[in-house]
Amino acid sequence: MIANHKGEIPFVILIIPFLLGITAGLTFIFSLHYFNWLTIILLFFSLIFIILNINYARFGLYKVRWVGGLLMTFILFLTGWVSIIRYNELNNEQHFYKTPAQYLIVKINNEPTIKNGLVRFTSIVEQQVNNGKSVNTTGTLLIAIKDTSANKLYYGDELLIPSRYNVVEPPYNPAEFNYKRYLANQNIYHQAFLYPKQFIVLNRNAGNSIVAYSLRLRQRLVEKLKQNMHDTSAIAVASTLILGYKADLSNDILQAYSKTGTIHILSVSGGHVAIIYLLLNLAFGFLGRYRYGKVFKALIIISLIWYYSLLTGFSPAVCRAAVMISLIIIGKTYSRYINTLNILAISAFFLLLYNPFFITDVGFQLSYLAVVGLIVFQPVVYKWVIFKNKWADKLWALCSVSIAAQVITFPLSAFYFHQFPVYFLVSNLFITVPILIIMYTGLFYLLIPQLPFVSAALGYVLEKSILIMNKVLTLIEYSPFASIGKLWLTTAEYILAYIIIICLFYFLFDRKTWLLKVSLLLVLLLGVSISAKRINTLRSDSITFLNLKKHQGLVFKTGDKAVILSDIKADDKNYQYSIQPYLDSCKIADTALYNLKQNINAAFLMKNKNLIQFKNKKVLLFNKDIESKQLVHKLKVDYLYITGNPHTTVNELNKNYDYAMLVIDGSNTNKLVNDLETQAQLMQIKYQTIKRNNSLMISSN
Repeated sequence: MIANHKGEIPFVILIIPFLLGITAGLTFIFSLHYFNWLTIILLFFSLIFIILNINYARFGLYKVRWVGGLLMTFILFLTGWVSIIRYNELNNEQHFYKTPAQYLIVKINNEPTIKNGLVRFTSIVEQQVNNGKSVNTTGTLLIAIKDTSANKLYYGDELLIPSRYNVVEPPYNPAEFNYKRYLANQNIYHQAFLYPKQFIVLNRNAGNSIVAYSLRLRQRLVEKLKQNMHDTSAIAVASTLILGYKADLSNDILQAYSKTGTIHILSVSGGHVAIIYLLLNLAFGFLGRYRYGKVFKALIIISLIWYYSLLTGFSPAVCRAAVMISLIIIGKTYSRYINTLNILAISAFFLLLYNPFFITDVGFQLSYLAVVGLIVFQPVVYKWVIFKNKWADKLWALCSVSIAAQVITFPLSAFYFHQFPVYFLVSNLFITVPILIIMYTGLFYLLIPQLPFVSAALGYVLEKSILIMNKVLTLIEYSPFASIGKLWLTTAEYILAYIIIICLFYFLFDRKTWLLKVSLLLVLLLGVSISAKRINTLRSDSITFLNLKKHQGLVFKTGDKAVILSDIKADDKNYQYSIQPYLDSCKIADTALYNLKQNINAAFLMKNKNLIQFKNKKVLLFNKDIESKQLVHKLKVDYLYITGNPHTTVNELNKNYDYAMLVIDGSNTNKLVNDLETQAQLMQIKYQTIKRNNSLMISSN
């Protein structure tokens, strides 16, 4: 529904400078030092705006209406900037990291998850304890506990823990997931790892009573699903689809939904709320026949939708949908027309005012973009083809919804997830019916009491529907050319992609030829950018010494081929997390993985025991195997790679080797690393320590 006039969508126009202000706060200035100045400027512009509005007629501002618009733009821009600085926990003088302490008193503020023997949760640091005296403090701390007794911890529990925590580490390898930034976007900058008997429970159930009730009720409902369902994957999908409980989802299921373009259904959001709204609207439709029936109907539906939001933990996507639908219901109840885009902007504005960091959440971004696509682009796509047959028309309507949502979210999905599901239309059309069956059957099953035959029948239908859906999606996932991977877009490229999409759709809507010309020109620029990256990759040769902490890893790349030397296997999570993203970002098509003891005879790389010849570069792997060997003549190499914690000194190395750089990896002890660094500095030898530092990438051509 595109507005006929900007007066229909005032919040859409007003939210733009507010979003730009939040973006500016995230990008440029993120310090409390500027907060006071920005606040003073904001108050100054606000005061001028109020004075001008009071004296609107006196100053004849109707002749220069743009002045008010300009002031409002500045005010909203500064509001966004100030809000992001104010919300950042590190700018709080009472943050726990600013004062040393012996112990911390923390309160668990989310639902703990148990995985691989670790209990993980986030907590609010309430107090610092020194010599028996406590001081109020603030801040969020991520905690992991390796202790089976921690399995009983729950939301709202207060703990006494040692004040030993670390700053979250940044990514050390190229294209590695930036976990530090991910947590920072949630206002988390520190983490603690605790072992048995390193925590004491001081209090139970001290959290928000509404949230605690919500989480415990959701747990009971998850347990109820398990009573009449037996397949663990089906239970995990049902818990996620209906209740937003994702703790039991396996990576295989996530991958199947991701590669088929249906990952959105595993995030409880607007679509799920819309399904519930349709059911409630049908169930309480009879109230419309009574005098005050419409009002009661609206109150009941809005209350139940917000109760459902409570069950999902008030996720941003569900809150956005709940706000939107609530406003639409109110508008329909009182026969008022409300532009859907305006409602969308209102919900976004208030959510971001509550927590400006929501803008960095991928789910938040994709959810809003998908809805914008449905509102703005779906009508355009739907008009491309006209079907006279009623059922063909309905099928095309569903196709247009999927196309609009996929097109508008594609650049952002490629930017974050680096893949495009080719068969998204088929998979999204297929899941339409199963999702309706799963949602309605699941909700009915959870709402009614446990009845011997009825509950068993509903559980059977629910489980089989999910298993059939999973099986078909798995078949689509493994179909030829099911997805296009290794899509690594730069920020400029994905912004360019969005400009192209907007220009093309606006051309289809308005038929202005200049929009088509601009689109074609931008497509050419995007193609040139992507092609230039590809050509540069094919022409480049490089050696990369990876930071894999206690493991070893080297990548020798030439064009789109690579040889990887590492002591970890390809199916290891460390390989998938730290090595594979780098290979994908370089669009490596041909890889060969070897351990460090294997000899290699490849077209572009030779390895004989510890000596590696790659193009015109030589690398020696110096480990315990050769630590005591003495050479008659010095061996000349380009890089001396110290790994496996050998017993050596720089003096001993210099007796046997002539090298351009010393490279020290993370598998060495801190003592050896510190000794070698000190010795190299005294002798003015060029060195690079991979431990605690970024990986080292060297171009060999």
